[in-house]
Amino acid sequence: MTDAIPKDLRQIRACLSCSLIKTFEQFESDGCDNCDTFLGLRHNRDNIYDCTSTNFEGMVGMCKPEDSWVGKWQRINRFKTGVYAISVSGRLPQAVVRDMRASNINHRSRDTSKR
Repeated sequence: MTDAIPKDLRQIRACLSCSLIKTFEQFESDGCDNCDTFLGLRHNRDNIYDCTSTNFEGMVGMCKPEDSWVGKWQRINRFKTGVYAISVSGRLPQAVVRDMRASNINHRSRDTSKR
């Protein structure tokens, strides 16, 4: 459970798909707890750079996402326990989004900077 919590505030990044926040090293060793099956971040530095961002706003700690009104509001109530960004600046590569759609995985951008 504590594997999803950033171990340091330096080099933290947020997943562009689910907004989970971890350190670069945690994404590299463990991948994204919610998205690694289709993003393939584990042991793949290029994918970490492409599919996560250092530019995000706010943090929400989720202990019981399924019971949290904040989790529902942020659309993270079906994700794993962890620390999530409120908004993540950046977009997933188009090839990744196409692959997600082809696999019937719904993607909503976590970037609210343009709204």
